[in-house]
Order: sequence, then C-alpha cells, then structure tokens
Amino acid sequence: MEPMLDSEVERILVVTAHPDDLDFGAGGTIAQWSAKGIAISYCICTNGDQGGVDATISREEMKQIRRREQTDAGKVLGVTDIHFLDYRDGWLVPTIELRKDIVRVIRKVRPQRMLIQSPERNWNRLGASHPDHLAAGEAAIQAIYPDSGNPFAFEDLLHDEHLEPWSIKEAWVMMSEGNDHHVDITDTFDMKMKALAAHASQTSHVEGFDERIREWGTRNGAEVGLTDGRMAETFKIVTLG
Repeated sequence: MEPMLDSEVERILVVTAHPDDLDFGAGGTIAQWSAKGIAISYCICTNGDQGGVDATISREEMKQIRRREQTDAGKVLGVTDIHFLDYRDGWLVPTIELRKDIVRVIRKVRPQRMLIQSPERNWNRLGASHPDHLAAGEAAIQAIYPDSGNPFAFEDLLHDEHLEPWSIKEAWVMMSEGNDHHVDITDTFDMKMKALAAHASQTSHVEGFDERIREWGTRNGAEVGLTDGRMAETFKIVTLG
C-alpha cells in the first residue's frame, strides 16, 4: 500500500524516549509538516535527567531544563502540544504502564500518522539504539497495534476518561536499518539546527556540532540518490490500513 500523502494527514503524533530525540531524527521533516498546516503533537517518555555534562547541575534541575528546552525547540518547528510522561531517564522499559500512557495520548490527539523510534537495534548506528530508544519504540508500536483502536484494551481509558478508541493509519519509524522513504530536508535544515540549538544542555558543548549534523544529512542524501550535497532524513513507513 502506498504511503499517505501529507495532504491527507491532519494530525501527527511523535513519540520518543528523550527530549531532543525527535529534533535529531526528524527535525527537518517535522518543520515541513508544520509548514503544510498539519497539527503536530509530541509525546516524550522520559524526563531526560541523565543528559548533559555539567556535574554542578542537579538531576532535578536537569529535568526542568530538558522540559524547557524541548518546549522551546517545539516552538521553532511550530509545535506547542507536548505531552511529557516523566519516566526516569535511562530506566525506560516497554511496560504495560508505558503502553497505556502512550495509548492515552494517542486517543487524545487522534493522529492519522505517528512518528516513532525503532524498537530494533541498528548495528550500523549504535548511538541511535540507546536502550530507552528501543523501549520507547517497542511501547509505541504496541500502543499503535493492538491497543489504541481496541475498546477492550485499557477499558478505564474509555469508561473513566471517555477516550474513544482510535486507529492509526500509518507509522513512520526513525533510525531503522530498513528505511524505505526519505525526505529532502535541505530547505528546512536551518530550522532543524535552530531546534537542536534550543537543547543547549545537550549540544552547546559538542565541538563541530553543526558540521556533524550536516555531514549526517548529506550522507543520508547521497545514499538515497540526492545530489549536490542535498540532505535527507530517512524512515521506514508501516501502513496499518
């Protein structure tokens, strides 16, 4: 089945493990979706308190910093609806509780398309396969199917919270080894970098950061056949009917 056209999509929900994951993996693509008038929501599973390099910052303070940074980065890309689940950073596992929390957000947002992390380890890019990323990806795909559209899954969400079942039509998976779709982000690369700059606690100390991200995008572009140094973000698209 062919992927949905962006013109067929009204709402998109992005689920990731940490603040900044989605800006690294899909910031240029999200910027394009937002420019087309698609309503985009984020669901961030952990509080990000293991991030950063400054030992003088308490972990409690880091939670607040990461939340504020993701909120600011979202504004860069036109996203203000952000759901923070506040699980402990570094300890994320695909529990039934996490699945339920993601289902709750799905039923609130009611997206046609979701963007998630891969639940499968990418041996070519191990840094993309942080255990929290794998857990968030596994919980998200389980929430997509079978839970979110099943009225008998988490019945209290329906009966107590009045959240009707909702079925997702399409899932885009980031950082997968089986990518089969790309988005040319050359024209939105600067917006991606502005969003990443908002995550100052994670990016400001990295030497040559901009060049590193540009090189990654250019390499993706070359691998999918783009020329003249154009940049891409790549995904695997799963159609759910």
